Amino acid sequence: MKFLFRRRHVHDVQAEAANDQRLHRALGPVNLTALGIGAVIGAGIFVLTGQAAAKYAGPAIVYSFLLAGLACAFAGLCYAEFAAMMPMSGSAYSYAYATLGEFIAWIIGWDLILEYMFAASTVAVGWSGYVVSFLKDLHIVIPAAFTGAPYNHVAPADAGWNIWRLFTEGWTHTGAVLNVPAMVIVGLITILLVLGIKESATFNNLIVAVKLLVILIFIAVGLAYLNRHNWVPFLPPAEGPGTFGWGGVLRAAGVIFFAYIGFDAVSTAAQEAKNPQRDMPIGILCSLAICTILYIVVALVLTGIVKYTQLNVPDPIAVAIDSLGRGVAWLRLIVKIGAIAGLSSVILVMMLGQPRIFYSMSKDGLLPPVFSQVHSRFRTPWLATVLTGSVATLMAGLFPIGLLGELVSIGTLLAFLIVCVGIFVLRFTQPEIHRPFRTPLFWLVCPLGAFFCAWLMYGLPRDTWARLFIWLFIGLVIYFGYSHRHSRLAKHPANP
Repeated sequence: MKFLFRRRHVHDVQAEAANDQRLHRALGPVNLTALGIGAVIGAGIFVLTGQAAAKYAGPAIVYSFLLAGLACAFAGLCYAEFAAMMPMSGSAYSYAYATLGEFIAWIIGWDLILEYMFAASTVAVGWSGYVVSFLKDLHIVIPAAFTGAPYNHVAPADAGWNIWRLFTEGWTHTGAVLNVPAMVIVGLITILLVLGIKESATFNNLIVAVKLLVILIFIAVGLAYLNRHNWVPFLPPAEGPGTFGWGGVLRAAGVIFFAYIGFDAVSTAAQEAKNPQRDMPIGILCSLAICTILYIVVALVLTGIVKYTQLNVPDPIAVAIDSLGRGVAWLRLIVKIGAIAGLSSVILVMMLGQPRIFYSMSKDGLLPPVFSQVHSRFRTPWLATVLTGSVATLMAGLFPIGLLGELVSIGTLLAFLIVCVGIFVLRFTQPEIHRPFRTPLFWLVCPLGAFFCAWLMYGLPRDTWARLFIWLFIGLVIYFGYSHRHSRLAKHPANP
């Protein structure tokens, strides 16, 4: 069992981060903050806010955002310490490898694959919904068979914890063939990411500016049309486990937690930051603060404009604007353009993060060397990017946004929980390490971060847990079949 918990020494990780110059260091604090905002302000604000309000929490979705934001604040402080101390592209995977051992690192790395790949697919489905609606306004109609997921899934109510039934039963064919627009956007983003990090960051900065402007316009106009009766009852009475009431608030917080994974994506770009020790904490914490405020304000305005029961649609903000009448019809097109641009940047950042997880795991020997190949001209992990894009394209074409989003949320929460535990452990096991950024009150922040993440995971549906268990089982087969024998630490053990 000893090899399961072999660790990379933090000093070795720091030395490798300083010496590995294969990736292009082109990102400053503004770029990193924009990457975080680019990932956080997207499907959560344009799609999941309305759906979670309609299905789980009503106007009390505001409480869900506060709860998810609080959990993220604790996790974000822990991420900031790790990112400044070990500026590696592997994010939580690299942090776990230096604190909790190889086996836990593999689990979190495998979990991050679930997070990023499914996140890109989830957002692509939301992007497709807004593009189809936008084109319809221009009298361009794409046949429904090519704009939706061919499969949907509703878990059997009587399945309990029967993982086999939860996973295999409840699938239905919708009549659609493929979600073609979702597949197209993932393919285009993949090509852009292969071409270079600087080009990708510049594209993201432009899109972030557009969508922030659109969101501020929506808030300004929406405030003039608020109807307080739409907030009554603010917390709808419970209708069953996880449906309205405080149980619904918890369920919604777990689902919309998907929206907050942007600052994790910032940490995956650490090896492409100019001054990661200073800039990574700035990018992580600033993007988290800005986005939390925007989410809460938009949720209040959205549920104040239109009754929450009408928001279970792919484009809830567009529905809210339609309810205001013809006087603000001009805002509909502007919001849809902002949503399309915003969701594009989320896909870009998610697709940027995944290949860099592959890159780090491959360099450590846990994945085949092909995943760490860097293009000689573009200086990007191009083969890993193409693989990620291909799988994400397929997922976006086949599955609905609700199913994909819940899988991303549970993967993200598990990653954040391990990061919080890792900081706590490292403070006691290696207190002498230089920390450019230190998590304040770590003895309180780390346990609270881990607790909130575990609590939100508990609120997610059983079928989501079942899929996580199956995903982790597949990961264990790969680890024991390949990774532990090819690990660099198996050949060159690190100093304890």
